[in-house]
Amino acid sequence: MAQWLDAKVTRRIDWNDHLFSLVFQCADFPSYKAGQFTKVGMLDGEDKVLSRPYSLVSNPQDNELEIIAVPVEEGALSPKLHKVSEGDSLKVLSPATGFLVLDEVPESDVLWLVATGTGVGPFLSIMQTEQPWQSYKKVILVYAVRHINDMAYMPLIESLQEKYPGQLTFVPIVSREQKEGYLKGRIPALLENHHIQECAGCGLHPDNSQVMLCGNPDMIAQTMSVLEGFGLKKHLRRSPGQISMERYW
Repeated sequence: MAQWLDAKVTRRIDWNDHLFSLVFQCADFPSYKAGQFTKVGMLDGEDKVLSRPYSLVSNPQDNELEIIAVPVEEGALSPKLHKVSEGDSLKVLSPATGFLVLDEVPESDVLWLVATGTGVGPFLSIMQTEQPWQSYKKVILVYAVRHINDMAYMPLIESLQEKYPGQLTFVPIVSREQKEGYLKGRIPALLENHHIQECAGCGLHPDNSQVMLCGNPDMIAQTMSVLEGFGLKKHLRRSPGQISMERYW
């Protein structure tokens, strides 16, 4: 049964003036699977919890929970979250839920993790566990943002590259700036013209690939169309395929 638990912020990370992460302790929060999400909230003036869903970035083995967020200008909650400090209280909905987890994804040779913005969160959680490295020969993280300073968790990504040098390939993308070593553009077009595949050094085929998508709905819809053109299809339990997804907002 879902219930609200008390949590306390232990740390915040400001990646830039609008992109931030919150780390918090919630002693009674039950175990969860990497890739799942929960609702995080704050009490309003009427003892009601104002909340919205956030994917958990943290490793399920960690003692703390972590989310990444941006303040939405007209949002009821995110601007308030953007102002919280160490020691502030939050509410967290127990248990975590969601199906963007590797237990739901068929094994294959190659696992593609394709994200825009804060959609990278569940993939960072997944990559901190042993499961992808035991189940797939190659893991490719495709992470797209608008501006270079929107790219969060680079120290974590770099540490994972060092830990799994033969398995992990990182393809960073920026749509509105130019940076050496980064692709410029948008994910659907860069897949369609095979620039992402060339950068990854790996083709994208239905017989050896599984793709997980997370991010804004437009990216997911357009990327789905491109992937379907490659012969891939949405994965369902009753009808196995190669594409799993989670839309943000």
